[in-house]
Amino acid sequence: MGTITIVGLGPGDEGQVTREAWHVLTEASEVWLRTERHPTVKRLPDHLDVHSFDLLYDKAERFADVYEGIVADLVDLGSRPQGVVYGVPGHPMVGEATVSGILRRAREEGLRVRVIPGLSFVEPTLTALEVDALDGMQILDAVEVAAAHHPPINPDFPALVGQLHSRSVASGVKLALMNEYPDELEVVLVHAAGTQDERVESHVLYQLDRPGVMDEASAHLTTLYVPSLGQVASFEGLQETVARLRSPGGCPWDREQTHESLRPGLVEEAYEAVSAIDRGDLDGLQEELGDLLLQIVLQTQIATEGGVFKMPDVIGGIDAKLKYRHPHVWGEKAVKDTGEVLQNWEMLKRAEKVERESILDGVPAALPALQQAYTYGARVARVGFDWSAVAGVRAKVREEIEELEEASSLGRKEAELGDLLFAVANWARWLGVEPETALRSANARFARRFASLERQARERNLDIADLSIDELDTFWETAKEREATAG
Repeated sequence: MGTITIVGLGPGDEGQVTREAWHVLTEASEVWLRTERHPTVKRLPDHLDVHSFDLLYDKAERFADVYEGIVADLVDLGSRPQGVVYGVPGHPMVGEATVSGILRRAREEGLRVRVIPGLSFVEPTLTALEVDALDGMQILDAVEVAAAHHPPINPDFPALVGQLHSRSVASGVKLALMNEYPDELEVVLVHAAGTQDERVESHVLYQLDRPGVMDEASAHLTTLYVPSLGQVASFEGLQETVARLRSPGGCPWDREQTHESLRPGLVEEAYEAVSAIDRGDLDGLQEELGDLLLQIVLQTQIATEGGVFKMPDVIGGIDAKLKYRHPHVWGEKAVKDTGEVLQNWEMLKRAEKVERESILDGVPAALPALQQAYTYGARVARVGFDWSAVAGVRAKVREEIEELEEASSLGRKEAELGDLLFAVANWARWLGVEPETALRSANARFARRFASLERQARERNLDIADLSIDELDTFWETAKEREATAG
């Protein structure tokens, strides 16, 4: 059996090929290249019989197919007595998917692999940018970033996105980054780092894929530099802040808190976020979500200190649950509408928690009663316990009104009123209306109109306590008209 010798050809300048790599190339009779689209190739020793796998790129539809084909061919070539020398751009262990595949297959086949390191694109790019890699630099593959819906980057630290080899990849990278970074963020493109054609250009993020920004001729040697946001903007950064507050040198109040003492604040912050949504106050919502997130991080930090669970457990648990309960997204399950999604969700929940005695288990007892009624109705509807048409729930509401009118004792009136409210909550569900939201909106309208009524009385130097119901009703109707006119 021979040997597969993998040689790193450096970033593109012949002067940056290591002495060991050059020695291997001069001793070899032939070399196989992942691609000839690399400046160093033109300077290889003249006696070498040079082959490349560029044809595979032209034939295959996916990069994965190209890499699988290269790995299979190299394993065959490496099985010859003379083995094979395989040349790759940069360093063999930086952004070279074929090398990982070769190492895995070679272990399975019992082949020997020798890796000759080379200078990667990272070092000359850092030099061009005049930045230090140990200042938290992150290194990512542009193809993987482009395939993501949210970038796998911590925005508190800078990042290099390598192998930005086309405008289409740049477009995918831009869209992923814009899910976390400002559209106007200034980023830097470094073309052909470490060669005489090196160029460093600044652009705003949203223009990254525009004509003239990406140079297709040198795109395979282009790296994107994404600076840090210059402030704490990551989940990890917030965790550090909270952990410091809870540390021996932190805040006495924060250190004294427990799961139980923080419970009221957790509920309050959730309601304040809901209130901001009801007001349509998006700036307020941003702030309230931050306050709510603080509660989550504080609760988790307390659990971490107690050795109960840590943030990766919290995040990993909900991530696994989401993927398990969405087989129509992360699996082969087909669904036709939201109703099927909810039915499948409930079925999966029952399967994962076999100890649950009732489908209603898990509905928080602390929910507002109207919201709880709505949730109960929605839960049982998932398993078919529901009216067949909206007419049935309307009839139920009328029936409960009649029963309430017939009730004589206080206890009976309370029970019948509860049944009526429960039926109304289900009617809201059939109408596609969230009853808690509807009632909050009604409360807000009432408060606005009554405040208008009070202003009208004050303008006339009247005390509303002295007014008749007809006079108050006149002011009330005026308030409604003014509100309607104001839109």
